[in-house]
Amino acid sequence: MNVIEEKLKHLPENPGVYVMLDADGQIIYVGKAKNLKNRVRQYFFNGAKTDKVMAMVSNVADFYYIIVPSEIDALSLENNLIKKHKPRYNILLKDDKTYPYLKIDLKEPYPTFRVTRKIKKDGAKYFGPFMGGVSVKGVLEIINLAFGLRVCDKKLNPEKAVKPCLNYHIKKCFAPCALYISHDEYMQKVSGAIDFLSGDIADTEKLLKEKMLAASEREEFELALKFRENLSALDKIKLKRITSLNKFINADVVATKSNGIYSTVNLLIIRNGRMLGSKNFAFESAALSDGDALGEFILRYYKKDSDIPDEIIAAEDITSADTISDYFKREYSKSVSILCVKQGVRKQLADMAAVNAEEHLETAVDKIKHKNDMTVTACKALQEKLSLKNFPKRMECYDISNVSGVDKVGSMVVFINGEPDFDSYRRFKIKTFEGADDYRAHKEMMERRLERLNTDPEKFPKPDLIIIDGGKGQLSSVKEVFDAHNITDIDLISLAEKNEEVFTLGSSAPVIMERRDYCLKMLQRIRDEAHRFAITYHRNLRGKRALSSVLDRVKGLGKVKKKALLEKFKDLSGIISATKEQLKTVDGIGEVQATNIIDTLTKEGLR
Repeated sequence: MNVIEEKLKHLPENPGVYVMLDADGQIIYVGKAKNLKNRVRQYFFNGAKTDKVMAMVSNVADFYYIIVPSEIDALSLENNLIKKHKPRYNILLKDDKTYPYLKIDLKEPYPTFRVTRKIKKDGAKYFGPFMGGVSVKGVLEIINLAFGLRVCDKKLNPEKAVKPCLNYHIKKCFAPCALYISHDEYMQKVSGAIDFLSGDIADTEKLLKEKMLAASEREEFELALKFRENLSALDKIKLKRITSLNKFINADVVATKSNGIYSTVNLLIIRNGRMLGSKNFAFESAALSDGDALGEFILRYYKKDSDIPDEIIAAEDITSADTISDYFKREYSKSVSILCVKQGVRKQLADMAAVNAEEHLETAVDKIKHKNDMTVTACKALQEKLSLKNFPKRMECYDISNVSGVDKVGSMVVFINGEPDFDSYRRFKIKTFEGADDYRAHKEMMERRLERLNTDPEKFPKPDLIIIDGGKGQLSSVKEVFDAHNITDIDLISLAEKNEEVFTLGSSAPVIMERRDYCLKMLQRIRDEAHRFAITYHRNLRGKRALSSVLDRVKGLGKVKKKALLEKFKDLSGIISATKEQLKTVDGIGEVQATNIIDTLTKEGLR
């Protein structure tokens, strides 16, 4: 503590970022400050702190700081350091649900709505997310029935008519492909659909009623029933309207609750004046206050290509709200108002979020405790059981996959604090020899991995523990690579699947753990993930090779068209199951070419 006390005396009053380290030199917390001196001293000298903050401080063996020109620069640097190091006492969000959106690109000659789960800065318009019992497919059907927009992916030529498909004949499309509707008329219908998705429901409801009555008069009762079903779905959407809110308001409402150790955040999502639904998040946080926790949550939750609202409404004051708004503007080119309101409908929404956060806290604590047992606690126990030099914060596991030595591939999966870090996964093609040889494959993969420690440490940071899928032989072959590179500060073990034996460098006998041991379960999770990742990569390579081989036999099919087919249908099975009309939607594939593809697949016995 003497080192810390001495450093505290010399802290500057500049804005900056501070980094807390434990006794092993691991980064356990990263924070930002408008005034470094005042902020950092709060952790060590102020009395009223949560149990989680006290637990974090008790593990701090040292700290350092980085001075930056402004508070917004501190916020940006803090964000980057947290993403890179994933400190255990910072808020690290993993939202496993990605909700669908509707996308329309108005630059297309005859634009159409498509379902997507990713928002990109591509000039297109996005509507959503669709959640809380509202089906994106149902909304898409309302649009198509009411406005008759096309649903196909064909690239249409406004000057060349083609034969309309079935959707025209069942009155679900005005067939712009056949030029049965002018471009201006079509774009008016697109405008109506956009108005509907922007919250103007009345015109769409009127259209559906008129079409339902017309279908009934023509005695097309099945179609009339479809219109009635969609009118019922429209009623569900209308019920989500918050009448006292402006119908064009786009806002997220956030509130947090904490028991001193565990925290939850509830997020209510409002788009175009309608309550779409809510999300709950649970985590451990060493933030000094709820306002700090909410500010950190907001920075972790919103990303460059995420759906950032016009307003963020909070149940209480968010620390550095103005700076966060400036950050959004600088980093994401998005103006966001961050509000803490004391009255009115926004206050009622904030109170609703607070109640949801409180309720979720009661149910989330046991889940967080169990998750900790399976992750961070298991990492600590693994270090003790296997006498590892390092706390295994970053674990990398390697596996090999091949069939009779063909398409040999390797996988590297990464766990941080016992949880998968999907962005850090890597794949390797084994290139230096022919045939099947797991030992040589592991050696080649490890050679290439260890070289990246020096050449690309940002993408390939040094692991604390490397796990090899295999037994003592695989471990020994990788140890030879370690010795050649003079690697002594990375722990190395292997896990043999047959009896789940753990081999270490310190003993010739394997370590046997009980089947219920959380350490073993964690090792099994990372081993199974490496196996899955390697198998998937191997199958993809084999499938692409098979696809290329088959398509090579199609008369007149060159590289460009083969690539276009693969981009459209993803793999061989997609092309096999495609109809002639679907094949013709690919650039460069006409009637003759589509027929040749089908004939070749038939000759090969694939159709």
